[in-house]
Amino acid sequence: MISTLNRGGRLRGRLAALLLPLALAGALTACGGSEDDGTADDPAAPAGASDAAYPRTITHDKGETVLEARPERIVALDNSLVEAVVALDGNLVGGISSYRDLGGFPEYLGDTVAETEEVGPLESPNLELIASLQPDLIVSATVRHDDLYDQLSAIAPTVFVATTGPSWKENIELLAEALAEEDSAAEQIAAYETRAAAIGEAVNEELGDPTVSVVRFLDGPTRIYLPATFSGIILADMGLARPENQRDPEEFNIEISEEQIEQADADVLFYTSYSGGEERRERFLANPLWERLTAVQNGHAYEVRDEIWMTSVSLQGANQVLDDMAEIFGVDDAR
Repeated sequence: MISTLNRGGRLRGRLAALLLPLALAGALTACGGSEDDGTADDPAAPAGASDAAYPRTITHDKGETVLEARPERIVALDNSLVEAVVALDGNLVGGISSYRDLGGFPEYLGDTVAETEEVGPLESPNLELIASLQPDLIVSATVRHDDLYDQLSAIAPTVFVATTGPSWKENIELLAEALAEEDSAAEQIAAYETRAAAIGEAVNEELGDPTVSVVRFLDGPTRIYLPATFSGIILADMGLARPENQRDPEEFNIEISEEQIEQADADVLFYTSYSGGEERRERFLANPLWERLTAVQNGHAYEVRDEIWMTSVSLQGANQVLDDMAEIFGVDDAR
C-alpha cells in the first residue's frame, strides 16, 4: 500500500496531510501525559496517595515483584491470604476458600466475598480460571504452590509469602505493602494485640495464671500445638503460660499417641477436630487417660472450632478466638 502511494507526489501530499494531525496528537499525548490510564472514567479507581505510592517493588519469598499501580483485581490462593486481602479492603476476584471438604468461604466474611470466584482446590488451583479473571495481583505461599510460581507470574504480578502459620501477622504486613495499606494493617494488628492482652490479663486473674494446652485431632497423628503456631501466637499475645514441655519457640507441634496423653497436661485444655479426625477424637476422649487428665483440670477442657482456632490464620479468626476465650471464662471481651 505504501509503495503504491509513493509513486505519485499528489498522493504523497495527501497522505502527509492526513498523518500530520495524528502525529501532533501523539506528540501532545507523550509530552502532556494525557494518555488514558484506564482510571479516568472509573469512579471506583483509587486516587491521591494510593496513586502516588506506585510503582513499587515488593520483596517477597520468591524474589521481587514490581507493581505498576495499586492492584484492583486480586486472586489469593490460600484461605488465610483471602482473609488478609479482605481485612485490607482489597478487591478479591478469586480465592481458595477453605481446606478439604469444609467448602465455601467462611460465613463471617459475609458480602466481602459474595462476588469472589472459587479457584480451588488448594492442591491444584485452576490456572485457566485464574487467568480468565484478569488479575493484576496473585498472592500465595511457597509452602502451598512453590512449583506454580512461574506459571502464576506469567498470568499476573505474583507475590509469595513463605508459609501461612507462624508468620500470619507478617503476611498481612506484606500484603499491606502491596496494597499501600500499611497504616491499616498496623492499626488492625495493634488493636488485636491490645485486645488480646486485656482478655489474657482478665483470664490470668480469674484462673490464677493457668497453663494452657491446645490439642488437635486429625486423621493422622494427634498434635499438641506449640508457640510457633497460629493458636500458639494468640495465647502468647494474651500472656497465657504454656506447660514446661510446650515452650519450644521453634517447633510447630508435638505428635502424641493415646498412651502419651499426659503430655497435654495443663490447667486448661482446648481441643479441636480437623476434617477426618473425628474417629481419633472419639478414641482419645474414651480413653481412661483422657478422663483422668480432664478430671485433674477440674472441668477446664473445652472443645473449640477447628476452622477458627486452626485454619483461619487471620485477624478475623484471631479476634474470634478472643471472643471464645472471653465467653468461656466469663470475662469482658474488650471490644
